Amino acid sequence: MAAFRASGGEFDVFDILDELSPRYPFLYLADLDGIEDNNPQVEYIQELSREMPMWVDAGVRRAELAIDILVAGAQKAVLSSAHLGGPRELRRAWKLTTELVFELETVGGNLVEVAPTWATQDPLELVRGAREVGIPDVVVSPRETGPDWALIASIAKTGPTWVDGTFDPGDVVRLVESGASGGIFHIDRILASMDLQEPPPE
Repeated sequence: MAAFRASGGEFDVFDILDELSPRYPFLYLADLDGIEDNNPQVEYIQELSREMPMWVDAGVRRAELAIDILVAGAQKAVLSSAHLGGPRELRRAWKLTTELVFELETVGGNLVEVAPTWATQDPLELVRGAREVGIPDVVVSPRETGPDWALIASIAKTGPTWVDGTFDPGDVVRLVESGASGGIFHIDRILASMDLQEPPPE
């Protein structure tokens, strides 16, 4: 993971975590190697988890892989509607561990790339199914478009709901009004507001 300063050069990841940990309750880590190639960066998760509690989305396809993420140090493993192999894997994962989060990926309120083994294409029904299994936390992740606040409000009525940060700062009011538990803010927007010291020249 590399993050670049506007003035040039890279931020140090651990300096970023030092700044974030007093201000945010957890870090939501999207492991792109896991999501795109089914090859989670387990050693990297181990390192980062020593600095700050983490929820990790590593593109878990099967229940057992959620355990690997937790053993690596994640506080919770994220199971996404776009990657997990259906309700059977969801139930299997819950039998193995309760440290799980269900993620619903949407575009314009419609599901994204849902595995064909899911019984429904209705986002609200998918969430209700996850709640019935026992999973308390749900993350709604809009892709390409802004959040469907009506859908989020409906989901929030069923239990703790988090919204991925594809919204603008001005939308924080709508986040509160929807009844969501909180928002997940993207690192580029956070870094833009951070005033970290440049490293001394070597």
